[in-house]
Amino acid sequence: MRRRGLALLPLGLSLLAVVEIVVFIAVAHAIGFGWAMLLGVAASLAGLSLLRREGMKGWRSFQAAAAEGRPPGREVSHSLAGLLGALLLAVPGFVSAVAGLVLLLPPGRQLARHQMERYAERRVGGAVASDLFGARHVRVHPGEPVAEPAASPAQRTPVAAIEGEVIEGEVVR
Repeated sequence: MRRRGLALLPLGLSLLAVVEIVVFIAVAHAIGFGWAMLLGVAASLAGLSLLRREGMKGWRSFQAAAAEGRPPGREVSHSLAGLLGALLLAVPGFVSAVAGLVLLLPPGRQLARHQMERYAERRVGGAVASDLFGARHVRVHPGEPVAEPAASPAQRTPVAAIEGEVIEGEVVR
């Protein structure tokens, strides 16, 4: 599946280029060619300046988390979302600029950060992901304990004994 995605990358980039050209022509027709060019250049310059700022901010937050002994994964994924947004804003085109702005705003950045964390958790496993992003948060549901019907000793298979109280709940990230 990964190779198929890479094989479709040139087609996707070509399609994006065509969409960017069509959107630019539509915007130029609506507000004028000069204003459309000025808006595109301003967006690219803003993206370039944000690239440096987001990169430095991410590096500092990573260093602070490492110095405090906290898992740096949340800071890294937050910074990567900001860097991707700044990069999309720096790329010439209105569609990529809008996508970059969405990633730079807090709700879009939060959504992208959660998606990156889920992707990393699927790729590397839960134990490594908890080392990167910190312990999972568990939401506990109060209620009656679940009891299994007693089976005869001959039907039981030996299992490891569970010591202590068992709490039912769900993992919330």
